[in-house]
Amino acid sequence: MRARIDASDIPRSRISRSTCVAIVAETDFTGRVVFEGLRPSTAYRGLVRFTDAGGRSVGILPGDSRLDANPYLTVAVATGMGEARNAIVVRTADVVIAVRGEFGTLSEIALALKIGKPVVGIGTWEFGKEGERVDAIVRATDPRDAVAQALRLAGR
Repeated sequence: MRARIDASDIPRSRISRSTCVAIVAETDFTGRVVFEGLRPSTAYRGLVRFTDAGGRSVGILPGDSRLDANPYLTVAVATGMGEARNAIVVRTADVVIAVRGEFGTLSEIALALKIGKPVVGIGTWEFGKEGERVDAIVRATDPRDAVAQALRLAGR
């Protein structure tokens, strides 16, 4: 499974940091997880455990330098594309897992839904259209549930 786990707001949120670390720790180590924009301090413990157990992680970075990436990524792709790289991240994923997030996360959720990719969310965006709630995101209660939902949606 290739999952995109949003960590865009992790440095500002202790809850999101621990949630993302737990998601990494829960992920099947034989699969692939695609992270975007991970800096050295982000999800450090979870990513170390993940790579130590044989998992592969790919960072699709917004900037020009791979040096800005978390050193525990297996592959760091410096796109120099800023937020435009969100399309690459979403197209690469089988399932998108959104943890909280801001407008960058919102754009990735929208892209995923537009092209038919499932989205699992923990405390993330809610949608409405013409005054009615739209339940486009599969809601998870915790990291274990998020991974279980993502694996189910990916058919694994």
